[in-house]
Amino acid sequence: MTGFLVILDVDSTLVENEVVELLAEEAGSLREVADITTRAMNGELDFEQSLRHRVATLAGLPSTVFETVRSRVRITDGVPELVAGVQQSGGRVGIVSGGFIEVVDPLAKSLGLNYWRANQLEVADGRLTGGLIGPIIDAEAKADALREWSADFGVDLKLTVAVGDGANDLRMMEIAGLSVAFDAKELVRGRADVVLSERDLSHILPLIGVRG
Repeated sequence: MTGFLVILDVDSTLVENEVVELLAEEAGSLREVADITTRAMNGELDFEQSLRHRVATLAGLPSTVFETVRSRVRITDGVPELVAGVQQSGGRVGIVSGGFIEVVDPLAKSLGLNYWRANQLEVADGRLTGGLIGPIIDAEAKADALREWSADFGVDLKLTVAVGDGANDLRMMEIAGLSVAFDAKELVRGRADVVLSERDLSHILPLIGVRG
């Protein structure tokens, strides 16, 4: 398998954390936000509505909170190996997140990724307003990113791999050539081509014929 594109979810997939929960902890709304996040990832809530609800609880946080949160984000085991293995084999790696570009952008650059996309939080006068800017990265937007990036790379969708853990990842997983449920919710495990339970993303490499 050569010239393939691997697209990963970010929260609880590429990283061990749920970034919105790290932000909510700073805002004092962690319990409420964590409950909504769990229900949204299980497919019990509309993603956009749940995201807007969670983001609203962040209103008033100083924009310096992004530095605090970035320092607490932990990369999932096997990510550097996965990225190196894919790229050295002529492939590309992207991430698409229902989280926030303020954290995703520096993370993607540090990992040397080819593509990335996420939601943007609104900031005014140095503080979060509790709102979002631009279109929401929901399940359909994730699928659109996979289509767009595969076209940009010039590979057929059958040469794409989508890796996720929650309901918001299902649309991109449905259209990918190979879908991988990574330590995923039951709903996702039941609809994926491959289920990985151990939290080490380098285990994707043998699935696509790359030696780690």
